[in-house]
Amino acid sequence: MDPLIRFKDAHLKGLISDDVYDLVLNRFPIMVGGVNRIEKASGIQYPMAYVEPSVVVSSHGPNSYEFGILFARTIPVTTEKKLSIVIQVSAPLIAYGLKGTIHAILAHEFLHYLELMRKISKMDLLSDEISGNLFENIYSDQTRLFEAKAVFKDRTLLNHITKKFPSGFRDYKLEDKVLKYWINKNLPQTNVSLDTNTVKLSVELLSKIRLDPKFLKKINELEEKSQKIRKKKLY
Repeated sequence: MDPLIRFKDAHLKGLISDDVYDLVLNRFPIMVGGVNRIEKASGIQYPMAYVEPSVVVSSHGPNSYEFGILFARTIPVTTEKKLSIVIQVSAPLIAYGLKGTIHAILAHEFLHYLELMRKISKMDLLSDEISGNLFENIYSDQTRLFEAKAVFKDRTLLNHITKKFPSGFRDYKLEDKVLKYWINKNLPQTNVSLDTNTVKLSVELLSKIRLDPKFLKKINELEEKSQKIRKKKLY
């Protein structure tokens, strides 16, 4: 799949202006470089990723004043007999994010991907946790992911992740740019409620999924390393 196909289609329909279209295309190699960097640092292939032609905004609900921008999401795509994991990267991140920020977010979603595959391998994912509070979601997010140090052998990348995700991702300069150059100009926007931003898979589908034994072995090794790192943090 062309990772830019949805973005290009939105431009053809007149939803994306020419200047924004050119900006994203010119900066797209940063995303490609990030994916290659993560694969090299982890030894694991990055899942399918694509550029979403809208800014994704989350809130408690339609009448809530508290909201956050989701610059990327890890999304399971299911059919009757197949499960695919896709990383959705928002176009505003590519357009206005610094290189280190883009790579950190891609790496963070990669950790989500690994955690999702770990749960699937253990038949431990019927329905992901639901929380309607932004802070609770940040806390839950941090406690269930693999430790970055266990996954990546790239000090610079680890520094980016540590700086950007000390207790949930916030980049006020990036958010200001997105608000000014994207949202205020009425470019495409997708609104999602936090209690709908969840993963739900049936037992029947999970039972049909077959994972590569080498990949499963790698997941188990990373899980053990993560547990050791967490124990060191506690003591």
